[in-house]
Amino acid sequence: MNERPIYMISVAADLVGMHPQTLRIYETKGLVRPQRTPGGTRLYSEADVERLRIIQRLTTELGLNLAGVELVLRLEDELRKAHAQIDRLQKQVKQEVANVHKHYRRDLVLYEDRLPERR
Repeated sequence: MNERPIYMISVAADLVGMHPQTLRIYETKGLVRPQRTPGGTRLYSEADVERLRIIQRLTTELGLNLAGVELVLRLEDELRKAHAQIDRLQKQVKQEVANVHKHYRRDLVLYEDRLPERR
């Protein structure tokens, strides 16, 4: 998802059907962290807008309060980080296994077991 900040607060609020003041409250609570221009204007990315949609679903459809939303979002962030770490470790293990196999292939010598013929 795009992390590039492109939407001013009024546009982001329109995209998710919220009042701009609600977005400011969510920022104060640490639920969303828009970037700021040097002049202090909030700029929201596509990822921020999607996060706002998630917050909206959690509060309206599931009836969570902001403390519950914060907990859910924190757990989702931790889960996302854990998945990324697992992916990195799997790639690392694959590479290490490939290196071990290369080493063994180089050291393998063809061996023929010639048993005496039975009569």
